[in-house]
Amino acid sequence: MLKTSSNNDLVVKLSYLLKGVIYLHCTDCGVPDNISRSGVLFIKREQLQEELHYQSLEDLEQLLQKKILNRDDSSEVLVKTSSQRGFYPPEQLWNLVKNQDLLELISSNSFTTHFQPIIDLQKNDEIFAYECLLRPQWKGQSVPPFKLFEFARETNLHNYLDQKARESSIVSGSKQQVPAHVKLFINFLPSSIYNPEYCLQHTFKIVQENNISPNQLVFEVVESEKIHDIDHLESIFKTYKKSGMQVALDDVGAGYSTLEILEKLQPDFVKIDRDYISHCDTILKKQLFLKSVIKVATKLNIKVLAEGIERMEELQFCRDIGIHYGQGYFIGKPSPEVLAPVMAG
Repeated sequence: MLKTSSNNDLVVKLSYLLKGVIYLHCTDCGVPDNISRSGVLFIKREQLQEELHYQSLEDLEQLLQKKILNRDDSSEVLVKTSSQRGFYPPEQLWNLVKNQDLLELISSNSFTTHFQPIIDLQKNDEIFAYECLLRPQWKGQSVPPFKLFEFARETNLHNYLDQKARESSIVSGSKQQVPAHVKLFINFLPSSIYNPEYCLQHTFKIVQENNISPNQLVFEVVESEKIHDIDHLESIFKTYKKSGMQVALDDVGAGYSTLEILEKLQPDFVKIDRDYISHCDTILKKQLFLKSVIKVATKLNIKVLAEGIERMEELQFCRDIGIHYGQGYFIGKPSPEVLAPVMAG
């Protein structure tokens, strides 16, 4: 991330650099460039620029194959179409063209949000929260979220997608009129938040516009995100907390269960993955791990949540050893509406 001025104001007019190519400004958070179905392909080689007209996306694919991807020379080449603002590496433009439906899905914000109940295992299994889960839709078909985020990361659109996914969760949650004492867990990608003080202002604005109390929201690191910079994640957590929100650390057990790391990050909640919950009532190794997490969390006043509960025996064991909250298909599946749990307490 580019350095900001000494008073921490973000120099928003500066562009960030990725793989040696200037792409988009931080001000638009990677707003997608749609590819027109006919237009001009610009090819830049050193000081030379070539312009080739195409009449369809199939024509564009053929031009990219013939002129760029199958070229013999190793000179550096950048490409763009007439509807795009900046130049791209050829492989990235090829990915955009081949996955035009996913690109249009992201640019049109065709997202819905489903809600999965989280219950309080120590208070008669009453509803404690709902996790907001992104459910992309395109032309009447569901698109797996992991596929969409994988494409977004490969094409430098994950910042925009993550921001819009948070927005979708907040707006959808507000429409459900969830009781004030029931929390909403919302996923986020730390790698999409370069400067927390600036990048999260859009999220905070959406919260305010939708009249949701900040203390009703819990922002959760998604489990697929690999954290390499603990200091950066700590800064993000502090920014959320300073605005009255809470934070959760997912996938505990993959390097986060140490006392030192949890002391540094100070999450309000830690979520234990399904891998450690499955048949925890019968597997001693898992039982010892869960008890060790509870011991560390208790020392730091962190609440523990068990994910992926699919059997009554798992739920009962988690309750008996003192895990605070539970989530999983046995309790309730994700739904477009905030429904009560399907199981009995």
